[in-house]
Amino acid sequence: MGEFIKKHEVWIFLILCPVVNVPFVQARIEGFISESIYNTGRFCILLFILICLLLYTRGIKGVLNLFKPMLTWKVHPKWYLLSFIFPSSIALITLLLKAVYYDVEFDTFITIKITTVRAYMAFFVWAFLGEVVWVSYCIRELSKRIKPFYAGQIVAVFWALWFIPVILLGEGILPEIPIVSAFIFMFGVAGMCAFIYSHTKSGICVLLLQSMVNLTLVSFPIAPTNGGAPTYTAFGSIYFLTMLVIWGIDYLMKKKKQKELQLKSI
Repeated sequence: MGEFIKKHEVWIFLILCPVVNVPFVQARIEGFISESIYNTGRFCILLFILICLLLYTRGIKGVLNLFKPMLTWKVHPKWYLLSFIFPSSIALITLLLKAVYYDVEFDTFITIKITTVRAYMAFFVWAFLGEVVWVSYCIRELSKRIKPFYAGQIVAVFWALWFIPVILLGEGILPEIPIVSAFIFMFGVAGMCAFIYSHTKSGICVLLLQSMVNLTLVSFPIAPTNGGAPTYTAFGSIYFLTMLVIWGIDYLMKKKKQKELQLKSI
């Protein structure tokens, strides 16, 4: 049994994520836990399970290695810039297309909402916990066996499944989110996380990206409650399609470099 767990460690964790979240969400529905414990606890439980699993399979060294990407900060500034502006850029593109579709002035939909400092801190903590679990561990481990793009998309499936009970409860998440739209958006989110991480190996860059995703969702009128479900669906779809384009360009550039190296070696 021990060898089986070690061999399939990442898959066991991925399966446990949505499974464990169901009774936790149910406990909130029944009123057994408070809202504050629920909001942060759902992420802490994932980290706790992962730490226990790593202690069993790799010991304390494996747990310490989990946080190693958070120490990688010496990367090209372009990656910090991309992580910082990407989510808000997609939001602005979405709102621009919405303005064109309804034939109104662009600034009709440009309203930026400033929330509380406490809320921003909560978003940052959630992004940190999510980065460690889904990227520093899951995407990194799967990328050892398959290409990073596919690793990100596999993680997106389990990440979205983990979110479904949360979406159905409608607490600790933007309300009224369509599940199919959430799936599309999650594929885009995980794909961009995989892209940034595969090029930088920096958890800090991914943390910045995910923090900006959270801030964008609450600051721009793209959520179902303040922008309408179609706007959220469009945002998630554009995020996903842009992610695919970025991966495609990266693939073509790598192929071009390979051909140039082959020609030089002849």
